[in-house]
Amino acid sequence: MAVRGIGHANLRAPAAMIERLRRFYIEVVGLTEGPRPQFRSGSHGYWLYADSTDVLHLSIARDDAPLSKSNGAFNHLAFACDDLTATRARLDAARIPYKVDVVDEREQVQLFLTDPAGMGVELTFRTAAT
Repeated sequence: MAVRGIGHANLRAPAAMIERLRRFYIEVVGLTEGPRPQFRSGSHGYWLYADSTDVLHLSIARDDAPLSKSNGAFNHLAFACDDLTATRARLDAARIPYKVDVVDEREQVQLFLTDPAGMGVELTFRTAAT
């Protein structure tokens, strides 16, 4: 077996938080909602896509248990993005705070922000394409 890459990330939370996360990842990050298969387990939620690839699955928790606290091992989700200028304008208009880092040797600009559940999010842009 050879690993070819990461298939997707899954966030699981109560229904109200999943709705906030869905809006955040669509309206702020720029993913799109797409097809989600019916599962025999009866789970519900959303699949969010980057182009034609499902990259983020949002699953509604079966109970209204509070979000678990992070163990500190998982730090953030990172997305390769285009159009730094438009993204910064969208974040600024939504009053979403973010930090900027420039990685010259990789020709990247990275924006770091936090989603509604407290998960770190990195948006990475190639400086040659901005």
